[in-house]
Amino acid sequence: VSVMWYVYILSCQNDPNKHYTGYTENLKNRLADHNSGKVPHTSKFKPWILKTYIAFSEEQKARDFETYLKSGSGRVFSKKRF
Repeated sequence: VSVMWYVYILSCQNDPNKHYTGYTENLKNRLADHNSGKVPHTSKFKPWILKTYIAFSEEQKARDFETYLKSGSGRVFSKKRF
């Protein structure tokens, strides 16, 4: 069984203008981590809802796409499409 890697975008339930982008191999657990306050960067804006995710078969491709989404042009891309 091959491991899948997920790049995900979260939206703050209380402020839809706040988003967070990350990557993980266990999407369900990672979302639970964000909503339980285990992730310092997102703890003060919980609860989070999953806006979208994209699966990759290679970790490096997921990392590269996450890095792109966090760049200026990547933010424009995600605002338009997600």
